[in-house]
Amino acid sequence: MTAYVKPMVDTAGIVSAISHHLGEGATGIAPVSGGNLSSVFAFSLNGAAYIIKFSDMEHAYETEGYVSRLLRQQGIPFPRCMGQGKAGLLAYSILERIPGRNLVDCTAEEQSLQLPELIRMLTAMNHMDVGATGGFGWIQPDGNGAFPAWRDYVVSFFADEQTGFWEGWREIPGLEQDVVDECYQRLLAYSVYNEPHRHFIHGDVSPWNILSDGRRITGIIDGNFAYGDFIVDVATLKIMMGETDVVKAYQECSEKLGIDIPDFQKRMIGAYYFKGLDGLRFFAKMGRDRDYRYMRQFLLSLTS
Repeated sequence: MTAYVKPMVDTAGIVSAISHHLGEGATGIAPVSGGNLSSVFAFSLNGAAYIIKFSDMEHAYETEGYVSRLLRQQGIPFPRCMGQGKAGLLAYSILERIPGRNLVDCTAEEQSLQLPELIRMLTAMNHMDVGATGGFGWIQPDGNGAFPAWRDYVVSFFADEQTGFWEGWREIPGLEQDVVDECYQRLLAYSVYNEPHRHFIHGDVSPWNILSDGRRITGIIDGNFAYGDFIVDVATLKIMMGETDVVKAYQECSEKLGIDIPDFQKRMIGAYYFKGLDGLRFFAKMGRDRDYRYMRQFLLSLTS
């Protein structure tokens, strides 16, 4: 099994998708770096800046329009979705382009100074009122979760038999099955602490999906949007930002807002296993050996 390669898109296909939704006249079409699974292009039209993303992943971008409206209504700086569709076998999504660069490209000092604002945004996102919807796991186009319970989502997420990107994932070269089995059993054991909690989860909140001008957070983009325990987002951000004290900042922000977080440490461990096991198989599939070894060590040392 070779490492995943993002889909190739020719200029004619890009222009056709843009014209279908926004009309003709797009200029400056150019690839944008970043994104592990999507081919992303920037362009301008009538003086405004946009991006268009293409993916061969199953169900890609199906809920992006719904999530865009939901987050923007809450004042979260998520890009406005301008159109979605299919171009042959590829799904695409057109979004307003938010100014700024990836937070990961900011200095450590700049990241630290922006952490309080980022945590406030994340807390607001996690605690939006989602009472009008039901279900856990992947958010569907109608706004409901795809599964009746969090455990059902977890079991489906790591099922041996998959289609699309994760088809045959158990056979990925270099993915140690004994490590996978051990981490999965730990995940199931600790997931009982995550199961009662249902909130909006970004699902991939990392410094690559946060935009900044160096002083302020200008936008939050992309995501694997789901309903479940918001601690998943806290764990993701902690894993991705390393030494930055994300956990302490989130706890302090929640305390100021009067938000109680029972079983915090056990929920964090459950979230670490959920995101970490997914990261482990992803790094193996992408051939990122150094990241794989780091994640392996991190997961196996969590409850030792």
